[in-house]
This record gives sequence, structure tokens and C-alpha cells, in this order.
Amino acid sequence: MNTNNSINSNTEHNRTLLLIGLIIAMFFSALDGTIVGTAMPRIVGDLGGFDKMTWLTTAYLLTSTAVVPIAGKLADLIGRRGVYVTGLIVFMASSALCGLANNMTELIIYRGIQGIGGGIMMPMAMIVIGDLFTGKERAKFQGVFGGIYGLASVIGPQVGGWIVDNLNWHWVFYINLPVGIIATIFIALGLKSKKQTGAINFDIAGMFTMIIGVVSLLLALSLGGKDYAWNSWQIIGLFALALVGIVSFVIVESKAKEPILPMHLFKNRTFVTLSLVGFFMTIGMFGAITFVPFFMQGIIGVSATQSGTIMTPMMVTMIITSIIGGRIVFKIGIKPQIMTGMFIMACGIFLLSTLDLHSSKLVATSYMAVIGAGLGLVMPTITLALQQSFSKEMLGVVTSSSQFFRSIGGTFGVTVLGAVMNSKSGTLLTDKFVPFLNHLPAQVAPLTSKLKDLVDTNPQGVFQMLFNPESLKQIPAAIVDKMVPIIKTSLMDSLHSVFFVGFSLIVVGAICTLFLKHVDLSGKKAGGKTEENSEMSSAASN
Repeated sequence: MNTNNSINSNTEHNRTLLLIGLIIAMFFSALDGTIVGTAMPRIVGDLGGFDKMTWLTTAYLLTSTAVVPIAGKLADLIGRRGVYVTGLIVFMASSALCGLANNMTELIIYRGIQGIGGGIMMPMAMIVIGDLFTGKERAKFQGVFGGIYGLASVIGPQVGGWIVDNLNWHWVFYINLPVGIIATIFIALGLKSKKQTGAINFDIAGMFTMIIGVVSLLLALSLGGKDYAWNSWQIIGLFALALVGIVSFVIVESKAKEPILPMHLFKNRTFVTLSLVGFFMTIGMFGAITFVPFFMQGIIGVSATQSGTIMTPMMVTMIITSIIGGRIVFKIGIKPQIMTGMFIMACGIFLLSTLDLHSSKLVATSYMAVIGAGLGLVMPTITLALQQSFSKEMLGVVTSSSQFFRSIGGTFGVTVLGAVMNSKSGTLLTDKFVPFLNHLPAQVAPLTSKLKDLVDTNPQGVFQMLFNPESLKQIPAAIVDKMVPIIKTSLMDSLHSVFFVGFSLIVVGAICTLFLKHVDLSGKKAGGKTEENSEMSSAASN
């Protein structure tokens, strides 16, 4: 009896250490993204390379998205501890390298390496929670961890601003080291090593073809319409390479002994439905986060700092509804909760399409809060539903695969909505701004010609004047007073189209939810056996 009490006490101690480590790891991982964004102007000012700035985000996105499903499968094969600790170490080491970067090219390379660590860490917290807890506890902790992620996103800009103002941008990356070391120690102590029995079959061919397919696709989506025309040989070549990689991946996975992404998952209606919901949900989320600041700075005329604070209410409501959703999901069920969340998100994004030249910051903030409330109900619930629908042996690959499709959705969303904005703005400027330019006096012919060229080749260059008051000072005040309202109206109408397309895609995601089967939220595993306390201790051995 004493022996059993000792084992249970030790297991509870390990679980406490593990939870502390998970909270710290998730917090500093989420914090990293928003801190870096805040420090970006100072980094560019120090290192130069303004034209390469977007690659700091793109490099991280490419590597992290490609690694997510691989990390999940490895966690199932060789255990959670080794994979998680490796991800933490890679993330910390690359953070140190980022802080030591001497130029923008080095920093981009190190950010790509950091993305590998981030891609490993990203799904691991949710996988381990799935191991540790039964259905009811799992829902509660998924909501809590979703809240922690949102909290980190809220305070990140403030922390980043303080670091940049009081230290220097290098500490934006160095701060990951002490926090990461603490998280690594707790996780290493809380998780036990998995004892291997028999040979491990690594799906090398699957890893190789997935990386080729995913990276090529993301590069094409990231560069198309911005760095290269969509019909250029570079973008067509990347799409062709992505197609070859993805088709090869499907063929390889259908024959692999231990596939990274088992093809039979796509025969499971729950997996397909929830992956689609997550995909469309992320499109809506990124649509709001990416394009609302354009509206606030370009049309309403608030500062960059003020427009950044508009995201805070979205994160706050997401935290609140994540925690509440983890508790009420047992009363209303998975399907109604996801439907409700998607409907609330759709309403929020539709409201964004009603913003006009006279909208206040308070109004925009309230609409963002509505979107956050919907996100909090949907995001953790998708992970919970997937983990409840599959056996423990599939937990890693299923959780990471869901995260993978959300990451793809984010990239796809920004690209598609950006293309909508470019197309609509080009048409609007041609219809509204060019006739105005045609009536300008001959004395300003060089200016007229320059602005017409911008409309034809780079419509966003015209809008850029709204974000750079210095450029407007070079134009006669009488012309500025007449042209700015036209440019603002064109930008507003373009963003209305973006928000409406985002709304439509969220509605598609809500419709997908209708096809979701009932998900049992009792304390039972997929196989139908009740999870006993003894399984709680075995979870820590993963």
C-alpha cells in the first residue's frame, strides 16, 4: 500500500513539474513572435536590409510549418521527452545566434533555424496535455493553455517595446535563454524517456518529399504577386515543384510502415472536417490581424502603436472564452460550440466590412473583441475533439497534423486576401484616382506621370503615401487635400472586399462543421476503455 502511495505521489510530482514546464515553454514561445515584431524597426535600423525584412517572418514560417507534422510523428515513435527537449534546445541555441547576428542575411538564416525549434515545440504542449488528462480535464487545460498563449500575445508588444527602449534589440532574442533553460529542466524532469522495444522505422522519404512540397508551396504563396508575378517562371516553377513534392509524398506515405501523415486519416470524417474548420478559421484570424492595422493607420489615421493595441481586446476575449469554453463544452457539446464560435467570428469579420472613414478606434476595437470571442471557443475545442477521437498511439501525429493545416491556412489566407486587396485596389484606383490625375494642371505633369505608373505597376505604392506623411509633404498642399480622400476611399473599399472574402471563408468553415460527427467527451479512449489513474502515470513515461 505504501509502495502504491509512493508511486502515485511521485507521479503527481512529475505531473506538476511537467505542467510548470509546459506553461513556461508555451508562454515564451508565444511571446517570441510578438516581441520580435515590435523590435523589427529597430533591427532594420541597426542591420539595414529593409528589402529583406519580411524574410525574418517568412523564414521562420517556412521551417516551422514543414517541421510540425514530422515532430508529431517522431513524438509517437521515440517519445515526447526527447523530441520536446530537442526542440527547446534548438530554439534556445538559434535565439542566441539571432542575438549575435551581424547582418540581415545572418539573422534570416538563424530565424529559419529557430523555426525548426518552434515547429517542434508548437504541437508538443497539446500532445502532452492529451497524454496527461482525461476528457474533462483535457478540455479545461486546453482552454487554460489557449489563454496563456493569448496572454503572451497581449503583453508581447509591451515587453518588446520595453526591451528595445531600455536595453537593445539583441535582448529580444537573449531573453529566450534563461526562460528556455528553466522550461527545459522542468519538462526533462517531468517527462520520462520512452523505452524502445524493437526497431524504429523513420519515414525518411516522407520527410524529404513533405519538406520539398510544403516549402515550395509556401515560397510560391509568399513570393507570388509581391516579389514575382504570379505567371512568372519562378512562381510557376515553385508551384510545379510543390505539386511534384506533394504527389510524391502521398505515394510514399501510402506505402510507408510508419508514415508521417497516415493517409487513412483522410478517410476519417472527424479528422477531415476539423482540419478544414481549422484551416478556414486561421484564414479569418490572419485576415483580421494582417489587414485591420492598414485600415486604422491608413484611413482612421492612428499611429502604428495605437493600431497595434487594437489587437489586445481580441486576445483578451480569446483568453476569456478559451477558459469558459473548456468548461461549458461538456454541457453543449463539441459541434454546437465550434458552430457558435465560427458564427461569432463570422459576425466580427462582417462587422469589419462596415468600418468607414468616420469609424472610431473604439468601434474597431469592439469588432476585434468579437472575433477573439469566437476564436477562443473554436481553437482549443478543435484540438480537444481530435484527441478524443483517436487512440493514444495516434495522439502525436493527429495533433501535429491539425496544427500543420492551420499553419498552411494562415499562409494561404494572407496570400489570398492580399491578392484580393491588390486586384480590387488596382481597379478602384484606375476608376477613381486616374480620372483625378488626368485633370491636374500641366505644371505637375512629372508628378502625374509618376502616380499613374504607380497605379499601373504597384497600387500599394499609392496607398503607402497614407502611411508615410513625409511623402505627401513633397506634393503641393492643394493637390494633397483633394487626392487623399480619393486614396482613402479606394483603400477602404479594397479592405471591405478583403473582409467580406474573409467572412465568406469563415462561413465555409462553419458549414464544414455541419458534417462533424458526434464526439464523445466522456473519460473514455478511442478504443472504448475507460482511462484509469494508472494510465495517467504511464502518460508521463512518454
